[in-house]
Order: sequence, then structure tokens, then C-alpha cells
Amino acid sequence: MGFDVGGIDVSRETFDDLKSFEALVRKWTSKINLISPSTIPEIWERHIVDSAQIYQYAPKNYEKWVDIGSGGGFPGIIMAIVGKHANPDAEFVLIESDLRKAMFLRTAARELGLRASVISQRIENASEQEADVVSARALSTLSTLIPFIQRHSKDDGRAILHKGKKSQAEVADARKYWRFELEEFTSLTDLEGQILIVKGISRVSE
Repeated sequence: MGFDVGGIDVSRETFDDLKSFEALVRKWTSKINLISPSTIPEIWERHIVDSAQIYQYAPKNYEKWVDIGSGGGFPGIIMAIVGKHANPDAEFVLIESDLRKAMFLRTAARELGLRASVISQRIENASEQEADVVSARALSTLSTLIPFIQRHSKDDGRAILHKGKKSQAEVADARKYWRFELEEFTSLTDLEGQILIVKGISRVSE
């Protein structure tokens, strides 16, 4: 029997890993501001389920997933936990410039036995990753994110992005400078939130 987490069916092993990660975040948040203290009581729904829901929009076959601005591991570590069983050969790369958060991410990856590595550099300075999937959660505006996505994804790759209630305005602003294919889905955890899938990025000609 599987467990439903964010609209995806996960095994007992995956569910247990997610609970172990929840415990790690609770432990480390007392020392490092991984998540807002006010959200600690709601960590499962607010952060883990919210992150897990994007896995349903991943391609069936992917080799490399890059999470930019990984922070406390949402959604990067969550994706690596789900992928550990769903796609065990896939590689996960988390880019996080904050050294203390990067240390936490490495500890979590090691303790949970994840095929995940951490690059503790700014997103724009990290070497190009050629990813099949790029994810980001509550990181920046779409106009700011698109150059990062283009830098780190393959030509036929996709980005899966958590966005808030201003997503439509962000899309309109980004289209002034960039062409891209877009799919939009309502977040399972925030009715005002959106999950955006962005593909086929190119710059609008001057």
C-alpha cells in the first residue's frame, strides 16, 4: 500500500525518508533559519507536501535534476527522496550559496542515502549543469529566474516552479523579454499559488 503525498503515490520507504527529513529540518532550524519559525508546526503540509506535488510534472525519464536556491531543501531534497525510489539512476544537484544551508543539505543527503550533490555557489556562477529538470521554490520573479533556468538546463529541458498569487503578472513581465512555452496548474496546498512549467526558452529579439 502506498502513501499519497502531494498527489503522488510513494512507498513506505519514501514516506519514512520524508519523515526523517522532517525531523532533520526541525532539529537544524533551531540553529539555522532553514524555514520560517512560524511554519515549523505546519512543516509537513506547508513545506514537504507543497514540495512533493511538483514531482507529478517531471518527465518519466530524466537523468539530471537541478534545484536552484535550495535553501532548506525544498523542493530539492524532497525531489531527491522521491527520485531515490522512483528513478534511482537520476542525479540531483542542489545549488545553494549560503554555506551553512549547504552544509545542512550535504548532511541530509548523506544521512538519507541520496544521490544528491550540493554546489555552494551563486546560481549565476555555478558551472552550467545541462539538466533535464530545473526546479525553484519561492526564489525570485520569473524574469529573474529565466536566465538561471536557461543557463542550467538542456535545450529540451523544463523548469518546474512554485509561484504565488502574482504569477500572472510575473509571466506577463517575463514575456516582454523572453519567449517560452508555459503550462500552469493550481497548487494543491495554496489555492492562490501556481505551479508553472516553462520550456523552450529564447530571448525576444530587440
